[in-house]
Amino acid sequence: MNKKVNAMYFSPTGTTKKIVSSIAQKISDNICKDLVLNTIDFTLPEGRSKAVSFSNEDIVVIGVPVYAGRVPNILLKYLNTIQGNNALAIPVVVYGNRNFDDALIELKDILEFNTFKVVAGGAFIGEHSFSVILAKNRPDDKDMEIVDQFAHRISTKITTQQEIVTVAIKGNQPYRPYYMPKDKNGTPVDIRRVTPKTNDNCIDCKLCVSVCPMGSIDEEDTSKLKGICIKCGACIKKCPSQAKYYDDANYLRHKQELEIEYSFRKEPELFI
Repeated sequence: MNKKVNAMYFSPTGTTKKIVSSIAQKISDNICKDLVLNTIDFTLPEGRSKAVSFSNEDIVVIGVPVYAGRVPNILLKYLNTIQGNNALAIPVVVYGNRNFDDALIELKDILEFNTFKVVAGGAFIGEHSFSVILAKNRPDDKDMEIVDQFAHRISTKITTQQEIVTVAIKGNQPYRPYYMPKDKNGTPVDIRRVTPKTNDNCIDCKLCVSVCPMGSIDEEDTSKLKGICIKCGACIKKCPSQAKYYDDANYLRHKQELEIEYSFRKEPELFI
């Protein structure tokens, strides 16, 4: 087959990258070991600075994390600049063991609107961006075995079906509202304005500046923000000195609530 396989992802903490890259690599290996795997990382602002266009010879595995049960709204403008031109697409969403709600069907709809042909989709679990114990170290070996099986099924579908059938994906249309945590009285709270703090452990290495997907951390004073915080967890999880943290009471309550209520293991859901 004269196909090119593409791994395309937004992945501040690396979990989505791991899953998307593995699916794409396995599809590439299964179809033809000589195929070149192309990577498009749109995590950082410069990765979203220009539009991307594919052709009907492309296979695109595209993944995003789930934020509040949906595709991150800060990505919608960029995602709608991508042109499929009848490329085959596999949307992937990664969530922190609560629920992927309508994120996967939303990503599928975006791709189809932009003339991709969606042939499979998957919702996988990664360590929650708020926590180091919720879905700790996932995707793990068991998850990656499922990734391999999923990629094999996709490869078989692509190479054996004379007319490749698009796939139905679980979700609501219209989409449910963005998930909102609640305070102790059951009143919804808005944590969008919550920002990370910096303690005296900071060694001014500026790693947090380089990993912020919004380019929001001030290079001259890394304790300050010059843009929005999307609570992706990159600056906290990647800090070598544990200098970044959140102290907002509603955020911390929500984090603890998630860690307690969703401690049981959820498994990936595949659609093909």
